[in-house]
Formats: sequence, structure tokens, C-alpha cells
Amino acid sequence: MPVVGVNRDALFKELGRDYTEEEFEELCFEYGIELDDVTSEKEMLRKELANANVDVSGASEEVIYKIDIPANRYDMLCLEGIARALNIFLGREAPPAYRLADMAGKQLQRMTIRQETALVRPFVVCAVLRGVRFDPLRYNSFIDLQDKLHQNLCRQRTLVAIGTHDLAKIQGPFTYEALPPEDISFVPLKQTQAFNARDLMQHYLANDQKLKKFVPIIQNSLVYPVIYDANRTVLSLPPIINGAHSAISLDTQDVFIECTATDLTKAKVVLNTVVAMFSQYCERPFEVEPVEVVDAFGNTHVYPQLDTRQMEVPSAYINGCIGVDLPADKMAQLLSKMQLTAAASADGSSVVVQVPITRSDVLHACDVMEDVAIAYGYNNLVRTVPKTTTVGRELPLNQMCELLRGEAAMAGFTEILTWALCSHQENFEALRRQDDGTTAACIGNPATAEFEVCRTSLLPGALKTLGANRDAPLPVKLFEVSDVILLTGNKGCGAANRRRLVAVHCDRAASFETVHGLLNRLMEVLSVPYTGDSDPAAAAVRQQLGGGYEWRAEDDPTFFPGRHASVLFRGERVGQFGIIHPEVLAAFDIVNPVAALELDLEPFCFDRNYKQLPTQIL
Repeated sequence: MPVVGVNRDALFKELGRDYTEEEFEELCFEYGIELDDVTSEKEMLRKELANANVDVSGASEEVIYKIDIPANRYDMLCLEGIARALNIFLGREAPPAYRLADMAGKQLQRMTIRQETALVRPFVVCAVLRGVRFDPLRYNSFIDLQDKLHQNLCRQRTLVAIGTHDLAKIQGPFTYEALPPEDISFVPLKQTQAFNARDLMQHYLANDQKLKKFVPIIQNSLVYPVIYDANRTVLSLPPIINGAHSAISLDTQDVFIECTATDLTKAKVVLNTVVAMFSQYCERPFEVEPVEVVDAFGNTHVYPQLDTRQMEVPSAYINGCIGVDLPADKMAQLLSKMQLTAAASADGSSVVVQVPITRSDVLHACDVMEDVAIAYGYNNLVRTVPKTTTVGRELPLNQMCELLRGEAAMAGFTEILTWALCSHQENFEALRRQDDGTTAACIGNPATAEFEVCRTSLLPGALKTLGANRDAPLPVKLFEVSDVILLTGNKGCGAANRRRLVAVHCDRAASFETVHGLLNRLMEVLSVPYTGDSDPAAAAVRQQLGGGYEWRAEDDPTFFPGRHASVLFRGERVGQFGIIHPEVLAAFDIVNPVAALELDLEPFCFDRNYKQLPTQIL
């Protein structure tokens, strides 16, 4: 969770009174935050330099409170947000009403997005704060908020990058473009000479420890994003650096804010957070001047979007979760302490909540319930003995899987654990399988090409492990018991986990009989008889079970032709085994033959009376 350092005296001034350290710790606990440390600029320098004798005489001795903030409370990443939240919680202030300036008869600033930006960073949202009154404390807080957002919500600037500019030094309309790096030349912030974008990246890689970590975000792109004003002055090269020409200072009064992004929703949350925190210093507090943004398709949008979201939550749900009996109107009063404007419904059965732009963390009824609990006070909840008692136990499927792990290990196989995510190529093309679009759950905006889809088979992970250990002494026998993820219409999320076992045997000669033997041993342990077994005891078990297991010759592109069989249980296909196709081996850089078994374990989860047991938490 992020830790925000604020000046203690400035915070107490905003809160309207001084607190002892114990009193402030108690206030933080009641709100759900934590006083992490009490320090000073001088003390922090000493710790960073790891030498108490170093000269830190120029550092301030003002007390700094380092406060631990929940990761989803983006509105509390600065002194202004913390003070506002606590003041509203204490009843000293009412939740502010954020509003757009009346622009009737006035020309809005305009930002036009060029189509080429789709190649690198396609979105931008903007706003203007007019008549801002900065002082050193407010200015530093403004910069610190941007840094905290970059580290947290913006994911180190990969999702969103914030640029702030002195509007008096630039002239609209503005354009957001993407150009070859050699065509972009400007004087960056904290520099005195002009660089083209390509040389600037090399300069930061060699000389700037803070900015060098952001360079890879765009370094290998064919084009770099850049924002120009009407005079072709560079405002910023996102997500790396702003231009020196438009830098804000203590004298800045009108601030132009732009947020470029790969995720439009995150960009709007970031913009709303910044303007909500610092619009209180505007000439008209909490008023924000909108900006027109013309997207690459010619559609016009106006940002920021300050409208509240409405949620209706049943009061019975809130009372049931917390263990109280509050009327809806009392819940509405408590929610007002958490910056949520609320009212009881006409029949009193629910509470209607207006969620402001500062509370982007409120997404579900459980979030509203949690805020009611915080405002009510966890220490005020009466301890009661539950009306029911339960005994925890291991899920039957997990219990069965532990048994099978032991059996596979005793058969000479070594257990592995691989990622549940893999590349699309490993999951399909490397296995010589076609993606029909109805099997694999794809990851939106994956962080790396290796994590593009949820695996639909355990086989790629096992083969990838063999390829990475091709110098290991032969034979190599590996197994894994884990989940695959398959698309389904039977689940609300559209996908379901299935527990499977995979085993691979790599040797100089194909060892079909090894994995076949493992299959037979697993079925023996599970008390599942072979369909062709003529023994009367096996026949009796098959009758009670509803069938046994068998294998049947089959062709599959992943396996060598004529060396593949499917496994059936009670007439349903539950797995397969055989010799891996040479092209599949080549795709995973394996030089020796491999035999493999993959088995769906959930159909075998039954008790001693062969009654099917639940395979997931109900």
C-alpha cells in the first residue's frame, strides 16, 4: 500500500486542531488508515545515507507523518485528500460538489488526437484549473500527488502519464501526435539544450536514474507520442518528460492538465483525482474548466466528466454483513461521513448512493457496506456468538489430488508448477492446434507476450519445462496437478477452472508404455476398473460406478499419427496419452522423444460409495 508523507503541522492546520500522536493514531484507525511512521526531512536523509554523522544541517526538522493509505483510495494520496477525507469524517466539512465552469459564450480549449497515436498511446484527456494559488507547500503536494499516481494507479506510467503546464506560456488549440523520434526536437524539463527524442532517450538511459526506467515504454516504438500547442511548441513527450517551456512554477495561476494513456478509463480516473484535489485552490473552489478532445475518428468529447454515479443497495444486505440493525436513513447519514451522498429509498428498504468522482473505488454493494461499517465504527459492533457452527475441512478434490501427487512421485515422476498464463503461440500454434475462439480466455492488454491467454492445457507448461532443461540427464519424468481455465456459458464470469494432471517422459526412445502404466496405476488407486476386465469383482464395481475406464485409438495433431489414444470414463472422454509430434517438440526446443499423459481429474472425485463429491466451494 502507498505511504504518503505529509507535514504534521500543515495537516493539523487543515484539521482545525492539534492532536497528540496517540489521538491521531486512533483517528487513523477509525477511518481505516494507519500512521506508519513519525519522522522529519533531516531524519529521512540520515537513514537514506546510512550515516548519522553526515551533514544534514540544511534539512528541515519539521515533523512529517508517513500515513499508510489503502491502495484503492487514490483520493488520499496527498495532504489535501487526507485532510478533506478526515474533515468530512469528523463532520467539520460537507462533501464538496465538483462542477464544470460555465463556458457559455467562451471558447473551450481543444485537443485534437491524430490517428498515428493508435500505434503507441491512443488516448488523452484534459482539463484546466483557473486562478490557482500556489505556495511552496501546495506546489510540492501537487508534484507529489502526480508521483504517487504514477507509481500506483498509472502502473509506472505504462497505463497513464500526467502532464501539467502553465497555460499562460502556451497557446491552444493543442494536438496530440505520434512522429518518428528524429522529427521531435525540444528542450526538456530541467535541461538547457534541445534534444531530438531519440538522443534524449539515450541521454536518460546514461544519466538519469529516475527517468531511465520509463524509457523502455516507448523506446522501441516506430513513433513517439508528442503534444504540441498552436505554435508547434512541444508541451510533453509522454510518458517520459514535459517540455521546459511550459513548466509550472509558484507563479503559475492557470494550469493545463493532460493525461495520455493506453487505458481510457484509468486516464479519466487520474484526471478526476488531480482536479478534485487541487480545484479547492482555484479562484472558484471546486470548479474545473472543461476541454474539448477530438478523437482520431473525429468525435468530440468533453473532459473531465464530473457526474456522480448512482447505486442502490438493499439495507438488509448491509445490516446482514455488518451484524447491526440500522434503518436506511441512518445508513445515509453514516455514508455522508465517507464522502458519499446518500438517501433512503421511498419504502426504506434500500439506500440510494451518489458516488462522487473521488470515490472510484466504490464499484459494488460490498464497498458501500464497508463504508457504512467504517462510519459506524468497528469498535462499536457488539460481539455475538454465531448461531451456527462449522468445521473446516479440505475440499474433496484437493484431498484426492494430494493422493495422486504422492502416487505420481512414487512412480518416479518429479513434480513441477508452471504458470496459469501462457502465450497464444504456446497454447495453440506450438501444439499444432487451432484457436476457434471458444476455448481460451484471453488477457486484455497483457503485460508481456508470454502471458496472453489462460492455459487450456497443462501440456505446454510441461513441454516448456523440458525444453528449458534439455541438458538434464535422461530420462526426465515430470508431472503437474493443477488447473486449466476453459470458457463456458455456465458461469457468471464466463470461464471455469478444471483440475487436471499432466505427466511427460523424455528419453532417447519413445516410452509410450511408461505413461500408459501411470494411467493404469492412477485408475487402480482411484478404484476405477478397466472396462475390459472380466473379473466378477471389477464387474460389480463397474455396475455400482456406472462404468469403468478404457482407451481408444485416436488422431490428434499434437501427437504422432498412430501413437495416440483418448481416455474414456463411463463413455465420456476425460484425457489422452501418446507420443508427442516432432513439430511440437521442435517448437519447444526439445531434441528427444516425449510421451505425455493429460487427464481431467474432476470426474473421479467421488466417495467410497461412488457418490460424486463437490469439486469447488459452494
